[in-house]
Amino acid sequence: MKLKSLLIAATALTVSVPAAFAEDMTIVSWGGAYSASQNNAYHKPYMAMNPDVNIINDESSNEAVAKLRAMNEAGNVTWDVVDVVASDAIRLCDEGLAVEIDPDKDLAPAPDGTPASEDFGDLLVSECFIPQIVYSTTFGYRTDKVGDEPPTDICAVFDTEKYPGKRSLEKRPINNVEWALLCDGVAKEDIYDVLSTPEGVDRALAKLDTIKDDVIWWSAGAETPQLLADGEVVMGSTYNGRLFSVIEEQDQPVAMLWDAQVFDLDGWIIPAGLPEDRLKRAMDYIYFATDTQRLADQAKYISYGPARKSSAPLVGKHADLGIEMAPHMPTDPNNAKNTFLYNYEWWADNRDDLDAKFQAWLTQ
Repeated sequence: MKLKSLLIAATALTVSVPAAFAEDMTIVSWGGAYSASQNNAYHKPYMAMNPDVNIINDESSNEAVAKLRAMNEAGNVTWDVVDVVASDAIRLCDEGLAVEIDPDKDLAPAPDGTPASEDFGDLLVSECFIPQIVYSTTFGYRTDKVGDEPPTDICAVFDTEKYPGKRSLEKRPINNVEWALLCDGVAKEDIYDVLSTPEGVDRALAKLDTIKDDVIWWSAGAETPQLLADGEVVMGSTYNGRLFSVIEEQDQPVAMLWDAQVFDLDGWIIPAGLPEDRLKRAMDYIYFATDTQRLADQAKYISYGPARKSSAPLVGKHADLGIEMAPHMPTDPNNAKNTFLYNYEWWADNRDDLDAKFQAWLTQ
């Protein structure tokens, strides 16, 4: 029934498909519950409308920048559409590794005719980036392992005396260094100024040193939910939609710690260097997968806010659970009382250097 309803919704958009598409199209994303939501909202209905297209799901988005650099250097780009965070899209665009998009030419208007550029608005942070979702990176914790006082403050992550046990953190500096400085007394508005100095980076890593022995490092967003479900960690960071899945869909004894959640954008880029037939196919898919209805459809499967303004009123109930999805979105007022705004431009400029320092610190 879900596929049938999606197909009915899909008829609202007529997509012109070149006749000579190759059979396979490789779409790269993050795996787990997120890729499943894309498969239900985008891939299945697109293939149903285009039976000569076979979408191959690749889960390598966490390595997208390095792999696209290598493919471009080798002159052999094997990916067709890639899901990346906004700061990586900016880097790839600046390096000429992603195709520039004209929103009002290449993307569908809103149902009322509003041009895509206005419908996406300020979320179009790069000429090469088509945003899909607003999400956050935040923490989940085991409700049966935190005693009578569940954590309400991000700095509980660093309090191993009150909340003993393993934590899981992503194996990269993004978010970790911001949280470390927040919990070392730096004001939110000063975080990136402090991180712009060698001393500030050292200060963040010194704070992370205080829990380093208690950390299990993750690379894929599905790892923390599994670690929480297995009881291997008392708390851990991941994307809010992954925590929604383990809490609401799997009914595990896990709760959300929304404090200092880090808002971010995720969306599509098309790699530079594709032959003409594959480029046309990728653009056709993007036109379909980023229209108003498709972005609203994804919110039926995972608790990420759609990037189009026109999609928000269409967000309803979870496709299987029947619960209203709006209260589970990171942007819900009850969840967004204390948020941290991620600085895309700063990370685009500083990511490579800080990655190197962070990885060196991990080995110490």
